[in-house]
Amino acid sequence: MKSVLIANRGEIAVRIIRTAREAGLRTVAVYSEPDRDAYHAHLADQSWNIGPAPAGESYLNIERILGVAAETGAEAVHPGYGFLSENAAFAQAVTDAGLIWVGPPPSAIAAMGDKVASRRIATEAGVPVVPGTESPLQDPDEIKAVADRLGYPVLIKASRAGGGRGMRTVDHPSEIEEALASARREADAFFGSPEVYVEKKLTDVHHIEAQILVDNHHNFVYLGERDCSVQRRHQKLVEEAPSAILNLSQSRELGEAALRIARACEYRSAGTVEFLVDSEGSFYFLEMNTRLQVEHTVTEMVTGVDLVREQLRIAAGSPTSAIGLRADGHAIEMRINAEDPYRNYVPTPGRIVSYREPAGPGVRVDGWVRAGVTIPRFYDNLLAKLVVWAPTRTQAISRAKRALEEYEITGVPTTIPVHKAVLDHPDFISARHHTAWLESEIDLSRTDPEVAESLPEEEGTVRQDMTVEISGRRFVVSYWEPDVGQEDRAAKVRRRPPKPAKGPAAASDGAVTAPMQGTIVKVNVKVGDQVDADDTICVLEAMKMENAVAAGREGNVVELRIEPGDSVATGAVVAVIR
Repeated sequence: MKSVLIANRGEIAVRIIRTAREAGLRTVAVYSEPDRDAYHAHLADQSWNIGPAPAGESYLNIERILGVAAETGAEAVHPGYGFLSENAAFAQAVTDAGLIWVGPPPSAIAAMGDKVASRRIATEAGVPVVPGTESPLQDPDEIKAVADRLGYPVLIKASRAGGGRGMRTVDHPSEIEEALASARREADAFFGSPEVYVEKKLTDVHHIEAQILVDNHHNFVYLGERDCSVQRRHQKLVEEAPSAILNLSQSRELGEAALRIARACEYRSAGTVEFLVDSEGSFYFLEMNTRLQVEHTVTEMVTGVDLVREQLRIAAGSPTSAIGLRADGHAIEMRINAEDPYRNYVPTPGRIVSYREPAGPGVRVDGWVRAGVTIPRFYDNLLAKLVVWAPTRTQAISRAKRALEEYEITGVPTTIPVHKAVLDHPDFISARHHTAWLESEIDLSRTDPEVAESLPEEEGTVRQDMTVEISGRRFVVSYWEPDVGQEDRAAKVRRRPPKPAKGPAAASDGAVTAPMQGTIVKVNVKVGDQVDADDTICVLEAMKMENAVAAGREGNVVELRIEPGDSVATGAVVAVIR
């Protein structure tokens, strides 16, 4: 193998290009039109435009990607994660084209990509699974019968999904119909299949996953576990290795279960088997991700293994070099996303004004943005992964807090404030957190005063911060100035982005506006309908996340300006209520 095409974008494309170059491989990048100036396109030896912004016309365009591979003479294809990474048809098409697929066999992808089928495989391998259905469901009455048997809450989950996509929580029978429609719609949009199944929602559990490597020389390697329990919207935000709740014996038992599943599906390459672990240490199979995980970095930090390099070795037919290794120390990864944690983690596409990464001992940043880069609304909102390593978990937490203080991103809100709150919380410090903990326990009013909104503002004024020196000592002080409008404030204060607006979506004239740019995927009302303030007018998809747009006031819908499929800009009027 002398060259590899990276069928992805963002930080994972940058990550793969770096390792491939260290291995002496020529790299070929692909990019969509909004990504023309993206870092991965600059970093690769060759970069090719594969289509317009929609992923279906670019990063999911199998024919175009294979065409670029043929034109450039690339010998291998690495899919990264997301997009086509768990698409068995793409893996087979790569192989049929005479190229090397850097991943597991298409048969393993197909078997484990179907969540219902993977549950059957795990059961046959003697691994306990979360209680749920053994076949897809599409009728609300069927789902109600299953939920009544399992007991609420339950999860409606996409059969071919991952990363929290196509998943909805149901706490009451009245929620089934809407949750089913939403889960099916998202699953079909992102994974090409609307099939869903039902699973009991376990509470107060840790999300723990096992990293494995399997080569063609009968080497089955377990590289330890990761704890991924800090989540919002069923998506991970903080990951660490090893888990703070498992002892050595429990970790080995988890690893043995993961390898039994790998043998059952004849797996090869790097893979991750995910489990839910309760307070007693009992674990239940959740799913298998037949690709590299976003959080693979924490395993690399504690083992010294370059997992991308191992993927390339295995794909080329060589044995893995990761046999007999032992983990050392503790690593924590924090996902730095373009989201506003003060507004229920709403995606925040936009332009990065200033950017400064932390550094120092034990600090690693895998990212793709720089000052001046525009974050497009069409793709995942992950900007970077801040990863730290230290000899102990306590030291790793301290190092992570120091690194977060050094991290500067302005222009768009990010998840940095919530990371600071997590690391300061006694539940996280003592590992008492669980998968539902973040959304129920974190109070952002206790975070860094530069970004918190804990102090009330006087009507008609806006809080600003400035740096001053008194007798040679540097201070950051706050002051309140008249609210002269967002544009004038932005001209006066470039150091930080303006604070996001809070409160109802409806303006004083009754106009309901879009909180961000995106695509309307569902309209819940029609002209003439009477609505309450909390009623959902429409559902807007942006950066791979669905967001409900609330009415914001009581009244009647007198005007409706959108329909499903429409693209809207931030602040665009979607409806008028009077």
